[in-house]
Amino acid sequence: MDIWQADKILLFIAFVIPGFLSIKFYQLIFPGTLRNASDQLIDAIAYSCINYALLFWVIVYVEDANVRHLHPALYYLFYVFVLFVSPFLLVLGWKWLRTHEKFKGTAPHPTPKPWDFVFKQAQPYWIVVYLKNGNKVGGKYSDKSFASSFPADEQIYLEEAWIVSGTGVLDRAVKQSAGVLVMASEISYVEFFHYT
Repeated sequence: MDIWQADKILLFIAFVIPGFLSIKFYQLIFPGTLRNASDQLIDAIAYSCINYALLFWVIVYVEDANVRHLHPALYYLFYVFVLFVSPFLLVLGWKWLRTHEKFKGTAPHPTPKPWDFVFKQAQPYWIVVYLKNGNKVGGKYSDKSFASSFPADEQIYLEEAWIVSGTGVLDRAVKQSAGVLVMASEISYVEFFHYT
């Protein structure tokens, strides 16, 4: 069996590429555990079939209306949409459903950890990190700060380190500080304050 025949390549493109794009786009929005390629292949085919099922009537109309001969450019643009754009729109629709208030009780939230949920919002905060050894580290979390995301261990880089008082109040910025990096293994809990 020659897998390089045109009809087999077209079948591969039609039934793997849209689903594969959906999987990769979803993983960009909601990072998760990495799975091997053979498991993803079955999912990719299933997602491609869902893509075609949702667009079935439009595809039938385009084929029955003889668009291929009447408007060849539009015909090929339509299939570019079906193969490459629609998978992204399906993921955005699925994301909206899974994160919308009305559906919170019916499906688990796709963000695996509260850490990711908070930092994914990209809001600036004043943060105090309480360490397991009893010390406190604080600072400003803003545009130049960074927090890791799942599946990586929780780490946070605060762009400005601040001196934390005994009561947990951010007192003043550490002079000439270039920030502070805190590892997950050291963190007991994290306290957030609105950045004003």
